[in-house]
Amino acid sequence: MLELPGQGKGVILIVDDSKMNQQILSAMLKDIAEIHCADHGEEGVMMAQALHPNVILLDVEMPGMNGYEVCRVLKQKPSFDSAIMFVTSHTSEEHEIRALKEGAVDFITKPFKYEIVKARVSAHLMLNMQNHFLRNLVNHDGLTGVFNRRHFDEMIEQEWRRHLRAQASLALAMIDVDFFKLYNDSLGHQAGDDCLKAVAKCLSKSSRRPGEIVTRYGGEEFAIILPTTTGDEALKFGQWLCEQFAQLALPHPARPDGVPIVTVSIGLSATVPSLLTQAQTLIRCADHALYQSKEMGRNCATFGLFGD
Repeated sequence: MLELPGQGKGVILIVDDSKMNQQILSAMLKDIAEIHCADHGEEGVMMAQALHPNVILLDVEMPGMNGYEVCRVLKQKPSFDSAIMFVTSHTSEEHEIRALKEGAVDFITKPFKYEIVKARVSAHLMLNMQNHFLRNLVNHDGLTGVFNRRHFDEMIEQEWRRHLRAQASLALAMIDVDFFKLYNDSLGHQAGDDCLKAVAKCLSKSSRRPGEIVTRYGGEEFAIILPTTTGDEALKFGQWLCEQFAQLALPHPARPDGVPIVTVSIGLSATVPSLLTQAQTLIRCADHALYQSKEMGRNCATFGLFGD
């Protein structure tokens, strides 16, 4: 199977209402990727969102939602980056042009020719995996492995626009490690780095819903974008997050307040975006709430009303 360091093996999703086509394509491609199959367009959309496949082999003619409709729906998803290859019995230039206009990277025709199918799919599979690998390098923090500030800036604007269209509540949590400088000064920078890695791991494990984005905002500060989350839900999440660090019980020997473990202070805010507001205001409100948590003695979560 095709693999890249840190990426694992490639994933291919076959969306076709013909079981025979599924079996033929699976047999042709099973030695280059992990294969999954969907029987119709609606199932294909759900599986694509769950699996994040590198390549989708999408039948054009299907009952219900056809291949072009599936392609359009998937292309509207913010995080969608799979390579779509249409599977069709049509060989005319008109169908080829339409496939490319709909966003496909290529197409394969029926009846299937083993060498051509395998060569074309392999090429797009490897290209997509390489693109994922490079994006990970650009968008992830080298120390902690979570997303970096660059990715946060992109995603908060993207999620803001998406929630504006849906008129749904978007929330943000800003998290700061309490007394981190004292931790660094007393135990050394290597221990400080290990502490930040442990914090990032705890935040990642605690972010369980699809779409929640954990980022290192800078230094010992982290941020979590919380899609479709109300203010009440955000505050409960922040309080629960503080409990997770209490359970983590990472020793902190240099705190002036006598608390023996590493804790975090959290500021949260939430709003339904409008054309008269912007994402930067959400960040500013959550950041202000974070400073309120610090002033209240740390190791707590505070919710800041949007616009305050």
